[in-house]
Amino acid sequence: MNKKLYTIFVALLFISRLVLADDETEKNGSIRGHVKTSDGKAAAYVSVGIINTNKGTTTDDGGNYRLTGIKPGSYTVRVSFVGMQTQEQQVTVEPGKESNLNFTLTENSSQLNEVVIAGSNHLNKPVNVGKSGLRVLDVPQSIQVIDSILISDQQMNRLADVMKNVNGVALGENRGSTGDSFFARGYSLGANNIFKNGARSSIGGSPEASTLESVEVLKGSAALLYGGVTGGAVVNLVTKKPKFNWGGEVSMRVGSYNMYKPIVDLYGPISKSIAFRVIATKENANSFRDVVKTDRFYVNPSLLFKISDKTELIVQGDYLKSNYTPDFGIGTVLGKIPDLPRSAFVNMAWAYNNTNTVTTQANLTHRFNSNWKLNVITAFQSYGRNYFGAERPQANGSDASKPLGYAPRTLTRSNTQEYTYNEQINLTGSAYTGSVKHTLLFGADADQSRTTTGAFKYANGSTTSPSYDFNLLDPSTFATSKDIPFTRLYQNTVAPIYRMGAFAQDLIELTQKFKVLAGVRYTLQRTPRTSIYNLETGATTLGGSTGITGIKVDKAFSPKLGLIYQPIKTTSLYLSYANNFTSNSGVDLNGSPMGPSIIDQYEAGVKNEFLNGRLTVNVTAYRILNNRFAQTALTKADGTPNADTNIKEFAGKTASDGVEVDITGKLSNNWYFIAGYSYNYFRYTKTAPIVVTNPNTNPPTTTAGITEGERVIGTIPHTANGTLFYTFDQGTLKGLKLGFSGYYTGKRNSGFNTLKNGLQRGAVINLTDYATFDFSAGYTYKKLSLLGKLSNITNEINYLVHENYSINPIPPRMFQTTLSYKF
Repeated sequence: MNKKLYTIFVALLFISRLVLADDETEKNGSIRGHVKTSDGKAAAYVSVGIINTNKGTTTDDGGNYRLTGIKPGSYTVRVSFVGMQTQEQQVTVEPGKESNLNFTLTENSSQLNEVVIAGSNHLNKPVNVGKSGLRVLDVPQSIQVIDSILISDQQMNRLADVMKNVNGVALGENRGSTGDSFFARGYSLGANNIFKNGARSSIGGSPEASTLESVEVLKGSAALLYGGVTGGAVVNLVTKKPKFNWGGEVSMRVGSYNMYKPIVDLYGPISKSIAFRVIATKENANSFRDVVKTDRFYVNPSLLFKISDKTELIVQGDYLKSNYTPDFGIGTVLGKIPDLPRSAFVNMAWAYNNTNTVTTQANLTHRFNSNWKLNVITAFQSYGRNYFGAERPQANGSDASKPLGYAPRTLTRSNTQEYTYNEQINLTGSAYTGSVKHTLLFGADADQSRTTTGAFKYANGSTTSPSYDFNLLDPSTFATSKDIPFTRLYQNTVAPIYRMGAFAQDLIELTQKFKVLAGVRYTLQRTPRTSIYNLETGATTLGGSTGITGIKVDKAFSPKLGLIYQPIKTTSLYLSYANNFTSNSGVDLNGSPMGPSIIDQYEAGVKNEFLNGRLTVNVTAYRILNNRFAQTALTKADGTPNADTNIKEFAGKTASDGVEVDITGKLSNNWYFIAGYSYNYFRYTKTAPIVVTNPNTNPPTTTAGITEGERVIGTIPHTANGTLFYTFDQGTLKGLKLGFSGYYTGKRNSGFNTLKNGLQRGAVINLTDYATFDFSAGYTYKKLSLLGKLSNITNEINYLVHENYSINPIPPRMFQTTLSYKF
């Protein structure tokens, strides 16, 4: 067992023993009960406490609660939740006995749900991304939720608009601006880290945000729950659900550069046991970038079946057509950003990137009783991308004989189709061993994906594209008029991946103050060799590097241990360890597939609620260590120098340290704010040494790894965000809403890291820090509302960089407004 993991485990056992011994000295009285709404439904996550004591808890998913370690005597028990009526009852506690005390709230289940959505007491609420139904206060990890109120007030259109408000998550630029790209704690959030209603989802085409109920972000390692995900965070998109009352909203959103977007949201009952919801949007827009256009259509139908009092089924699907002009930005000249207008477009005018995404999902929930619940999810997704355009512009990268600014404009033609299937089952419940409560989660999941990638030939039969040269320093050459070259599909490559895993987790409440969360997962990932079908010859061959004779198999155990101390019911201090694994491409020195890298994560934090849950302040510190970082091997198995980047070895190490601060407040029904700051230091701690590969040259030819201690290219040390909205609810200004948002991105480097031997693979691009500010203003009268936003008020100019020379300017000052009618 890992020494650090063993130390934490022993410490937990020692502290647990002390806590139990201390608890045994108390008189053994307890109170158990159930809280329900006026229509008989379980009231989950409602606060239950004893007046004039520090005894308190929250009802679980089934509306149950239990208070232990209570001295004999008479007490008043109070049930409360932000925004609802408080109830109190008297109870007498006797030594060695358990009293039973039940409550029925005056609110019905629908009213309580509205209170949960509107209230800010979010540390006592569960999140779907955690699977187990644990309240945020009991999870030894940082969690942030962006709700529908903020999504609406900021008029968010894309997932990228949402993620700007998530502390510690940085926005990257996807290749060609054809999708979203995010980084958390230094690690890229790839397709495996994005989920929709709990099922793995693609972020190709940029997910639609205006129709989301919320976005949940579980930071750090989530491998215990989700298997092969990177360590930065997982993101769960929660779509809006059907309701058994009629309602809806229609709106029209318009903005700068001829942007228009109608949105329709309609819901209601079909029968006493079936409800529906349909959400649809249509978006068209030009861009501040010349030539670039957007054409999108999205529809999200869903049905809710109340099969019985204990069983419900939600069936939903969505379709997104997202056509966008691919845009690699303004490029570089000898590694420097050229002085070009923000609007300069250097791709081919006819370039296109057309995507279609279809998802379907069935989500079944069954309650065996008030304690135990079963959830089964099956999902399917189809994602297709048809792309043709020029590649990333890089001037004078390899031909110094040409005039300064010269760049070859080569083309890329591709067509991909990905099918993904996901199945999972989760069983949650609670049980007691004596006075110790266990909140249990057992789960298993599997998903399969198959990606087909097409290869094309040009009219002359060559797979090499023609080159339309231009000069990045001469705008007159940008709009070179050329017809779309003829291409034909000649080859399809099919790449399958199979994943499966099982896990168990237990939150052990040793006392009301001390809790331990422990869990473990086993994951198996199989990656067969690709299958290549040639349409011209009809022949099928297997892909993969020399030496791979079978299926690549990755196996890993992912444990998690957390210690939680809650001195009062509104404060939680925690320390946790978890790990995740990442699959590596390539082969080792013997020609066998590279195994996975196991990445250790340590996290400590404090979560606080003030003002009866209307203000939360959370601080998190973390360390992420990869001591099996795969890098190109310096030598081959025979000791000769290696120039094949596919031959690798576990000779490197990386470390990512950081601090995050989250503040959320809802001081009244008409005033809320969020704010956050994060610092991250992600660097190489061990890389390949300097090796002389040819001593006969002058100077001798050498190879070397990246300079140790240097930040990983593209990571951002400092980010911050803040948003404040206020709505006047009295006087002549009643209905007026004002909002202000600010976002800060620190200095960072892109391009290439420096090497130990002083040589460079390419230039380092130094990017300055920048801040943007948005102002919103609107007015609501009865069911009609008008809301406008001016973004990037100061017209700040800076850049998002993908890889090493795809340089995209951030949007300039822009305006958008939404007119809505609710019914």
